[in-house]
Amino acid sequence: MKVLLLNGSPRVGGNTALALAEMETVFHNNGIETEIVQVGGKDIRGCIACFQCVKTGKCAFNDIVNELAVKLEECDGLVIGSPVYYAAANGTLVSLLDRLFYSTSFDKTMKVGASVAVARRGGCSSTFDQLNKYFTICGMPVASSQYWNSVHGRAPGQATEDEEGMQTMRALAENMTFLMKSIALGKEAFGLPEKEKRVWTNFIG
Repeated sequence: MKVLLLNGSPRVGGNTALALAEMETVFHNNGIETEIVQVGGKDIRGCIACFQCVKTGKCAFNDIVNELAVKLEECDGLVIGSPVYYAAANGTLVSLLDRLFYSTSFDKTMKVGASVAVARRGGCSSTFDQLNKYFTICGMPVASSQYWNSVHGRAPGQATEDEEGMQTMRALAENMTFLMKSIALGKEAFGLPEKEKRVWTNFIG
């Protein structure tokens, strides 16, 4: 099994990285393969609604988004970590996620998702809610922890001083591991849930 972890912070080795590393240790202890991809700081433009991905199966802008699409299709779980900017996720990360989730047509049902927000003080809950919406629109179960998935720290390394936050990360990784393994057993025994033909309803027109 494999988990893909996206670090949306432009600060390499910062507090978001520490939070994800805490989870990675737990995954490794449970025999889960991991890959952390540094997303923050990259030059990633937002979606322009050109709909080329509908025709070609990939984003028109051939950058890290299309590279991550392959990794997302192959993984069993996805962790998205972001620092808090104005009570929201990093804009670069949001641009990437908009394009990644919209341009990929493969079935994401029952891939397990988890989001992590890191802040000096406030805005973690709103960022946490924002990131979870990417999972819940496409049939991905959301892993939970003992508390909302947040860690506090401003200066590099301060996240390690948030003992409750780090424990929350470890519990999140343990719960995510259990959920992924349980889903794998369920898929083997029962298969994926049956789906109806998709209905699209516009509010105008």
